[in-house]
Amino acid sequence: KKGEKVAVAASGGKDSTVLAYILKLLNDRHDYGLDLVLLSIDEGITGYRDDSLETVKQNRDDYQIPLKILSYDELYGWTMDRIVEQIGRKNNCTFCGVFRRQALDRGAKLLQVDSIATGHNADDIAETVLMNILRGDTARLGRCTAIRTGSGEDTIARVKPLKYTYEKEIVMYAHYKKLVYFSTECVFAPNAYRGHARAFLKDLERVRPSVIMDIIHSGEQLKFKETVKKPERGTCGRCGFVSSQQPCKACILLEGLNRGLPKLGIGKKSKGDRMRAKQDQELALRERANLVKNDF
Repeated sequence: KKGEKVAVAASGGKDSTVLAYILKLLNDRHDYGLDLVLLSIDEGITGYRDDSLETVKQNRDDYQIPLKILSYDELYGWTMDRIVEQIGRKNNCTFCGVFRRQALDRGAKLLQVDSIATGHNADDIAETVLMNILRGDTARLGRCTAIRTGSGEDTIARVKPLKYTYEKEIVMYAHYKKLVYFSTECVFAPNAYRGHARAFLKDLERVRPSVIMDIIHSGEQLKFKETVKKPERGTCGRCGFVSSQQPCKACILLEGLNRGLPKLGIGKKSKGDRMRAKQDQELALRERANLVKNDF
């Protein structure tokens, strides 16, 4: 809507660069009256994010759009490099994905924007549909194909303008317009679960070229039985941001890191509760032993 403030989630990659360019172009050409701002998240990945942010800064200068950068370090007191040192490379994408989603919400709230525009393309969304099916995640499966999500009173809407645009079309457009973007893959990406869905999708595309749009349309038409339990989305009692559980996933993961239990938020909640209780018991025994020692 005219007069709305929109944050473009900018990573410096081809998708967000093309999205920022097009939104700026159309906003100026058709007088949409949007107040655009670039919002970037610095996860603290040496040799990757520090370089890509230089591209984002160039986008800021080229498109004359203000830029706000928020880092995991200032938001959570951790960088992804330090997190990987603690947990290894097996579940690092879980931490990064959860923290990044919330970091965008935190940045959007700080900037007081009406919505966040992300550069998810058709390939990304088809991959997400497959991932949610493989994980049996009906809650995310029900909303992952929506072009606009989270427009409630307590949430900031997210929009995906490139939803029906193929990745190859974005690459060709960026090349045709000679746009500057960062193309290096994240150093931790080879271990991501998404990579399996992407490889499977590419194999399917060789025998059925329309498979990406087919999967998206299938996801759009999915209906779930009334008996399927859907988590209620509310706000986290600790941080106050959107969550379907108490406390939210970001707070649990952060608690695990701060307590020296990096696997606290990985897996089922009951497992995390047992880990937390065990550590509390060990601390209590240690304190009791120190008291006895001091008495003598």
